[in-house]
Amino acid sequence: MQDRYDANAIEPRWQKHWAEKELFRAGTRPGAPKKYVLAMLPYPSGEMHMGHARVYCITDVLARYARKRGFDVLHPFGWDSFGLPAENAAIKEGVHPAVRTPKNIQSFKEDVNALGISIDWSTEISTSDPAYYKWNQWFFLRMLERGLAYRRRAKVNYCPVDNTVLANEQVEDGKCWRCGATVIEREIPEWAFRITAYADKLLAGLQRIDWPERVVAMQRNWIGRSDGLEIEFAVPGAKGKAFRVFTTRADTIFGATFLAAAPDHPLVQELAPPGKREALKAFAEKVFRAAKDVGAGAAAAEKEGMDSGIRAKNPFTGKEVPVWVANFVLAGYGTGAVMAVPAHDQRDFEFAMKYDLPIKWVVRPGDDEEVTQVAVRKLAEQKKAFTDYGFLFDSGDAAALLGHAHPHRLLREVRSGAQRHPGAGRAAAGGVARHRREGSAHRQGRAALGEGGLLGEHHLPPLRRAGAPRGGDDGHLRRLRLVLGALPRSAQRQGAVFPRAGGPLVAHRRLRGRA
Repeated sequence: MQDRYDANAIEPRWQKHWAEKELFRAGTRPGAPKKYVLAMLPYPSGEMHMGHARVYCITDVLARYARKRGFDVLHPFGWDSFGLPAENAAIKEGVHPAVRTPKNIQSFKEDVNALGISIDWSTEISTSDPAYYKWNQWFFLRMLERGLAYRRRAKVNYCPVDNTVLANEQVEDGKCWRCGATVIEREIPEWAFRITAYADKLLAGLQRIDWPERVVAMQRNWIGRSDGLEIEFAVPGAKGKAFRVFTTRADTIFGATFLAAAPDHPLVQELAPPGKREALKAFAEKVFRAAKDVGAGAAAAEKEGMDSGIRAKNPFTGKEVPVWVANFVLAGYGTGAVMAVPAHDQRDFEFAMKYDLPIKWVVRPGDDEEVTQVAVRKLAEQKKAFTDYGFLFDSGDAAALLGHAHPHRLLREVRSGAQRHPGAGRAAAGGVARHRREGSAHRQGRAALGEGGLLGEHHLPPLRRAGAPRGGDDGHLRRLRLVLGALPRSAQRQGAVFPRAGGPLVAHRRLRGRA
């Protein structure tokens, strides 16, 4: 007997035996329950390292454990070889990717086998193989036909030396992590996928998988769906120009004392007074540089902003509010602008306190003035906003119509008006549309359909044909309209609703009383 375990003498013999008997091939246990174990496919741009070994040993343990429990296990493998890592490595070494990549794959595969990882090699794929990526092309064309893939322009981090786009994490002190060149911001055309069409299915699928709650919560936030209203704040003196905002708390709109827009919002650049433009440009550049340094901690960064000099009209109150640019609003997220209600949103409250902006309460904890005053004083001492639902007040007809403050009641009221007037469009007073917002950004990557069979053409929803998104949205939104605009004025509350000149209302409707 040997005194010590000699891996080189023992393991190759057994690994050969496993391969000859195809012991790890999926589908060899008819009637057995199935288990799918998948690790991220490696980039074959270099040799295998200990990070790879760690990951694939973990999935190997899971696969072997499942086989011992009687499962028919599919443990596949492949190579993410069609991308920038392989391309840049080939350029650096002066070897064509078609020569270099297969050699790296062969070396990597030998290392995986040497570790004894229980892979079903009959499932091996390489994303740079035309036999594989032709199906990517086929699938993309099907999505394009159904309006699920579309062209857009987006600002990115760009390395002018490597001629490539960089993630925020790849920018170190404003420099490219690979070559050290100064990173610039560039607007480029790109393709995006409208995965929001599948948000409901993705959320439902999370209920059927056995994942840790922490991971499920991350996935749910990644999908990110919320119900609310999209509201336009028209810019006086700029015909046809309006800041469109999305809010889940439309019940607080009478408390909106300013708008916050992304520093690079197109309307800010277009409508800002000439005397403000240089300062706004400098602020936008400052925010861009800071975003690279803060990265994932952006949510905790100090909120900063400046008055753009633009004014917009609240469609419910008719009053003008200032438009500020702020570092916590992103042009590529949603509409690129938000309505700020500092009395009822903590972030807005802190921003308003910092810049001495008005704070107006329109929701109170009880239907009593004295209770409200006590709550106001207490929250002022704690430097907090009142973010709970409660009773509307000082909100014009919204308070009389709805009573309790809750955005879903307002949604129902507005939506019911749309159903009664199927021919109505956007109201002249400032359009309001009901939307379901899904996703914090356009996601480009793989999406799981949950348990089930292969993804076929019948899974694609019959959406509109390719072309520009309707209504100018950028893919974050799925419209559930039509919806009417501003609530009626006090003098009209008890009678029929009439449109303003040129407004879209087509029938008289008596308002419901207070619920």
